[in-house]
Amino acid sequence: MSEKYFSLLWIVNLLAALVLSPLLIGIINKTKAFFAGRKGPRLLQLYYDLNKLLKKSAVYSTSSGSVFKLAPWGTLAATVLMLFLLPAGCIVSPVAFAGDLVLFIYLAGIGRMLTVLAAMETASAFEGMGSSRECQFSMLAEGVLLTVLAALVMLTGSFTLSGCLTALDPKSWLSGGTAMLFLALAFYLVMLCENCRIPVDDPETHLELTMIHEAMILDNSGPDLAAIHYAAALKLWVFLAFLSTLLLPNLCGGIGLNMVLYYLLMLLLCISVGVVESIMARYRFLKVPQLLAGAFAVAMFAIVLVAIFGKEAVK
Repeated sequence: MSEKYFSLLWIVNLLAALVLSPLLIGIINKTKAFFAGRKGPRLLQLYYDLNKLLKKSAVYSTSSGSVFKLAPWGTLAATVLMLFLLPAGCIVSPVAFAGDLVLFIYLAGIGRMLTVLAAMETASAFEGMGSSRECQFSMLAEGVLLTVLAALVMLTGSFTLSGCLTALDPKSWLSGGTAMLFLALAFYLVMLCENCRIPVDDPETHLELTMIHEAMILDNSGPDLAAIHYAAALKLWVFLAFLSTLLLPNLCGGIGLNMVLYYLLMLLLCISVGVVESIMARYRFLKVPQLLAGAFAVAMFAIVLVAIFGKEAVK
């Protein structure tokens, strides 16, 4: 198949992410409602909420400035750029370059930094507490993410994000599956932290003293709040797509089968987030660092396995 065909498929996947990412939140909420024995919100509820927020005007306090106004859209732009660096299943990103996995981490950090700075600019005590917690947990989560990416570089010998995620085939899973499962587990815990999900944070809480992400966006309204919610849904898509590509071996049966399995695995992982939020409660703040430290230990153990067995595990 020609390079133009693969680029077209990657663009279709990109458009699907931009359009369908709010649907992930609806799937999680429906899963939680099923476990609670209730009907729950509509599957497309976030689409209705975004449409309603875009029709309203934003309200700004006297203490907020230019950073507060630019942060939601800067966060959204950084999240979209993260999506550009990801492969679509087994299809390599056409904008991939050596070292783009470092840019991937920096883009996640830029979005977080803008949100924290905007929250601090409001001069609100609650938003300041949320910013402090966000910085503490993100510092630990970034260490785990760096370790996972380092292990993938050691496994594949590739310094591009697409190369790390698409170089694994069924033979790789038969020989080096243990290390890859440890990496997937560590990344899954990072995904819950980065996307403010239980057990790290509760996106539906209304108690200021227990908020993390929601505490930082208390003063946002109108289109700014819509941009924040959409960026959060898009970020969830990015992390689910990353994990799906990591778990899905590059099959030789054809592009169509790979893409079907890719989206099916994303759906199952999305449902698993709802299951986790249904069967366990949010951790106390003192336990969250322990959770992330455990994820770091799991990722380091995967690196040890790779260092011992070397690249032979994926050949």
